[in-house]
Amino acid sequence: MAQKTKEEKTSQIQSAYTDHYFEKGHWWLKVWQTLVALFGWICVVVPLIVTILSYLGVKYHFFKPLWTYREGIFEIQFIGVILLFAFVMVLVFSVSMALIQNRKRDRLVEQWPTFNPINQKKRTTELDQFMDRRFGPEKARQNTRNYRVEPEQNLKTHEIKQLFDQHHIDDL
Repeated sequence: MAQKTKEEKTSQIQSAYTDHYFEKGHWWLKVWQTLVALFGWICVVVPLIVTILSYLGVKYHFFKPLWTYREGIFEIQFIGVILLFAFVMVLVFSVSMALIQNRKRDRLVEQWPTFNPINQKKRTTELDQFMDRRFGPEKARQNTRNYRVEPEQNLKTHEIKQLFDQHHIDDL
């Protein structure tokens, strides 16, 4: 019994939100939300179909259009030109940014590392030892729920840089 309540608490803690639509039961909620979603999509799709069919009917005489307002046809053509312009601008921007980033990567990222890997390992070791001396063992720090840092334990502005300078491992 205690195990089951612990699992329930864990599942409640791990979920940031709940949605009754996807839970078991709640059939009326599922039916209502599905109908509202379908009605919303119908309200979007039907006017699009009517507009497209009317435009094609007026412009290319494939069939009898549902409406033939000149202003409407002009606005559809105007929106088409604006969307085409926006698409071209996005395409130019995307391609140019991809070329610039690929060029940067070829020049910078694929070069030899910009740091000394041996000194990096030494810096990591020295920093771990410094933190252990200042704040206690790493396991104790990680397993502590609330850790209070005393004012004298605070790091000074350039203390880590000075530590690296003392041990001659500063490549920065």
